[in-house]
Amino acid sequence: MKNKHIITLVSLVASTSIFSQSFNSEKLNQYFENLETNNKFMGSVALSKNGKLIYTKTIGFADVATKQKTNENTKYRIGSISKTFTTVLVLKAIDKNKLNLNDKLSKFYPNIINAEKITIQMLLNHRSGIFNFTDGNSYYEWNTQAKTEKDLLEIIAKNGSDFEPDTKTSYSNSNFVLLSFILQKVFKKDYSALLKEYITTPLNLKNTYFGGKINPKNNEAKSYLPKNNEWKEEAETDMSIPLGAGGIESTPSDLVAFSNALFGGKLVSEKDLDFMKTIKDGIGNGLFQFPFYDFKGYGHTGGIDGFTSSFTHFDQDDVSFALTSNASNYNNNNIAIAVLSAVYNKDFEIPNFKIYQVKPEELNQYIGTYSSPQIPLKITISVKDNVLMAQATGQNAFPLDASEKDVFRFDKVGVVLEFKPTEKKMTLKQGGGEFNFMKE
Repeated sequence: MKNKHIITLVSLVASTSIFSQSFNSEKLNQYFENLETNNKFMGSVALSKNGKLIYTKTIGFADVATKQKTNENTKYRIGSISKTFTTVLVLKAIDKNKLNLNDKLSKFYPNIINAEKITIQMLLNHRSGIFNFTDGNSYYEWNTQAKTEKDLLEIIAKNGSDFEPDTKTSYSNSNFVLLSFILQKVFKKDYSALLKEYITTPLNLKNTYFGGKINPKNNEAKSYLPKNNEWKEEAETDMSIPLGAGGIESTPSDLVAFSNALFGGKLVSEKDLDFMKTIKDGIGNGLFQFPFYDFKGYGHTGGIDGFTSSFTHFDQDDVSFALTSNASNYNNNNIAIAVLSAVYNKDFEIPNFKIYQVKPEELNQYIGTYSSPQIPLKITISVKDNVLMAQATGQNAFPLDASEKDVFRFDKVGVVLEFKPTEKKMTLKQGGGEFNFMKE
């Protein structure tokens, strides 16, 4: 629900590709075994072609303390992928004449600033201007505590507005919490019941439901963050807070089934699906667009506590992919690239996690602030406890591991920094892009 330090610069480059008729899972299995051996990722993936699962893989633990291994039925919190489910429910409400895209927020919650100007559609495509409450300075002081509808409405109202409605796009969890409350009002049912009635029961998604307190005995995964080469259990957001913005639990296999149903016309009409896929200022209605070579996919990503997730569907070759993770010290986008490369018969590398030993006194030669004419981003390099740290403009500092002489990496977001100390130069590599920096 709330992003942390991530440098996102480049998507995949365009190229032509032909679907691999004989899917070879051997290299992909080696890829995941490498991640598991190096303690980089715990989670699960699923891949389908023409509506049939062709690959699943699960690594890691649902509960580190008890060494409870995960399996294909282990449930993970999927965070903001919940918004795609909520969008489907809103469209169901519209079909039943319980809502209209032009309905004003003031019809339901007149105390929200600009409520008389904000429509249901503006909530769906993040053009309401309502401040994202999970960006509030005190959010992590209360996110583990149960909140009522009244509590959350007061928090959203108090935070106010960032801009005039429908003048620009800005992602806000507040929009989908409000939509959740509106759905409950017009249907006179809890969100969890609506999810079950209109999506999970018709699609037989047995491992998808609105979450509660995490229970490993129910094969639900706890989440973890990396700390000192170990996994530290993350605090749980109380599910009364995210609701339809981020409160659903699921598995990759269920997410793939949901994806196939959504894009196969089993959940919404073709007109409604086109509406969901309509992108404005980078955001659709419950969907984002994801490129892979010359293919165009649609889906959503999610993140809540230590959980991360994503799902994408490509109409070309009818491919759906889903990933769920309860612990990651690696760039999940690289994992998605590897899986999709395998299915589309493209080459991909098994990552090398070797560590190059650097003497503490050698780290000082990299210290400084670097800027680039290519992007409006400065990166400050410092040393803390004999570890090289990097901090990009407006983001948190993150530690760097040396992989070879003058080369450092941060696997979680796929960043590689190559230094030329004598020339005061640094090259940032990420997602296929290269950006040249000079020390100021």
